[in-house]
Amino acid sequence: MQQSLKEIEESKKQAKNVWEENPFGHCDEDAPDLQEIPNPSTAPQSQVKGKGLEISANKKRKASGIENYFAPRATPGAQPSIRSVLAGKDALHNADLAIARFFFDSCLPINALNSPYFQPMLDAIAAIGPGYKAPSYHAMRSNLLHNLKQEVQLLVNSYRNIWAETGCTIMRDGWQDQKNRQLINFLVYCPRGITFVKSVDASDVVKDASMLCNLFRELVEFVGSDNVVHLVTDNAANYKKAGRLLNDIYPTIFWSPCAAHCLNLILSDIGKLEVVSNLASRASLVSKFIYNHPFLLAWLRKREGWTETIRPGPTRFATTFIALKSIHEHRHDLQALVTSLEFKESRYYKDHKANDVVAVVLDKKFWNNCELVVKIVGPLIQLLRIVDGDERPSLGYVYDGMYRARKAIKTILMNRKSLYKPYTRIIKGRWDRQLRQNLHAAAYYLNPAFFYDKESFSTKKEVMKGFMDVVDAKVPSRRSKFLNECELYDKKMESFGRESALESSKTMTPDEWWKYFGYSAPNLKKLAIQLLSQTSSSSGCERNWSVFERIHTKKRNRLEHQRLNDLVYVHYNLRLKHKYFIQST
Repeated sequence: MQQSLKEIEESKKQAKNVWEENPFGHCDEDAPDLQEIPNPSTAPQSQVKGKGLEISANKKRKASGIENYFAPRATPGAQPSIRSVLAGKDALHNADLAIARFFFDSCLPINALNSPYFQPMLDAIAAIGPGYKAPSYHAMRSNLLHNLKQEVQLLVNSYRNIWAETGCTIMRDGWQDQKNRQLINFLVYCPRGITFVKSVDASDVVKDASMLCNLFRELVEFVGSDNVVHLVTDNAANYKKAGRLLNDIYPTIFWSPCAAHCLNLILSDIGKLEVVSNLASRASLVSKFIYNHPFLLAWLRKREGWTETIRPGPTRFATTFIALKSIHEHRHDLQALVTSLEFKESRYYKDHKANDVVAVVLDKKFWNNCELVVKIVGPLIQLLRIVDGDERPSLGYVYDGMYRARKAIKTILMNRKSLYKPYTRIIKGRWDRQLRQNLHAAAYYLNPAFFYDKESFSTKKEVMKGFMDVVDAKVPSRRSKFLNECELYDKKMESFGRESALESSKTMTPDEWWKYFGYSAPNLKKLAIQLLSQTSSSSGCERNWSVFERIHTKKRNRLEHQRLNDLVYVHYNLRLKHKYFIQST
């Protein structure tokens, strides 16, 4: 007790000294002195101006930080509580240990500390003080879950205003849980974030076109038919027909297949070509030999600039070409390995597979073909990265990406038809049968980055035809006024002719560009923002699978579907609250 009292007295003295030295805030020790405020009655007239005082030129005022001193205690630089000031290092260390025990005992990932809800949880507990009892298991799974679901429901309803402003895309994807239940997940995309709406257990029903159309109609009615721009699903026959049925009911809603899935199939077909499959198998032989022998891998890791090579994935066909590019970048390192004295004197050199590996690594034709194939699929890989992400809307880039990919292949292969035809035939086949949609052509026309680049802009009649078909569906009346606004955009007149508009057409996202420079054509601006704010793939649904897998683990595989839906609904959409708050402020 005497030792404790002594520590408390020392803490009080330290706090008193700090207050006497700087009673108005926290300042750095090496900070300059504050400006002395002159007395208005004795100060020169040059320092007095109106109601305020003019600061002398040779002195500068330093902010005291008092504006943050009375902020909430979790704010950096805020006023600490008396209890936190008097708490010793041992008390803080014990609190940190208590949090660490909970994380490590529950096998929680440490990055959970970055959750925007972690510090508010600690502040709420600290506000109550000692004696707070955690909620019971029954309260967590019933009352609190119900309250959070209502809170998230209000948040989802608040997104209706955003959907009305920018339009939205309905995404669908399937998932099979550990009990072999066939679940259909429905999500809504807008530039502010992806919202999980619901999950339907379709294990005991036939997933034909009419049944799927009814599900889509329920979701359209929930979101609002005027807010939905298009529907994205996979390219199965039943979903394709369901999209056509939905378009018959709602003519302003278009269907399109997942662009990422179509590009993945294109890369799969290219990978089946004999020259490409041969390259992939030989590259895989080298990669497996290196990674199966730790001595060789350790030798390569010691070389300056070495990075790990990428291994092909079984279902992500783009990884085959990324692996070819990766191994081509390590060409000189691999050649240095197979010609080094350490390798030739090692026992690995006598392996029966070593001769084949050495022959591949020293084959100049192999490396030239790798470089050529990587260049051919480069535009497709770049487009896949655009459509597979959620950071920016991608609908306005699909048509241009496919158009440029075919032109690039012809250029790389020197316009020799016998060389480029196998690749362009694959791209054209998938493009014509699946991905060629009026919506993509209209978004391409309204993207100023492409439209104002007259040298590379496609002049095919399908571009204007697709745009006019979308206009006929989206603009039911006063089309002559709408077409007059299109003329302003076409001829770079009024707001579209501003120098800043032309300079920023390739640097700004197209939807933001129309918000700033489309004021001369309000009707065309509304349509452009709705189209250019959409995604072209359902990759967000696939990333939602990880949420299901984390919740529906082997220990919790007896969860009922409704409870599983509620847990995913709360978990997925709680992120929107923090994101919506950041963007709105």
